[in-house]
Amino acid sequence: MSVRFIQGALILAAAGAVLMLVGVLGATANLIGLAALLLGTVLTAPAARGPGNGWWSLLASGAALAVIGALLSLATDAVGGLIALIGGVAVLAGAAFGFPE
Repeated sequence: MSVRFIQGALILAAAGAVLMLVGVLGATANLIGLAALLLGTVLTAPAARGPGNGWWSLLASGAALAVIGALLSLATDAVGGLIALIGGVAVLAGAAFGFPE
């Protein structure tokens, strides 16, 4: 994979996380942010094979928490929002650690 492709996918995931975390633009924007977060995570999956790529585990677990939090927020906003918040922050951290130079 090229460095530019990984950079673009990580930016997509981070932008999706920010869009989801801000949450002031409505439910549609939150879903678009969640979709971008997931797409960026899936696109960077081949880069996770090499040694020293623990950032991808952080990115993937954050994406999973964001999805679980979004689904859980349908039942209870407080708990689901907190889990989605933790997942979004984990995605941002994983994207920051994994951003190649």
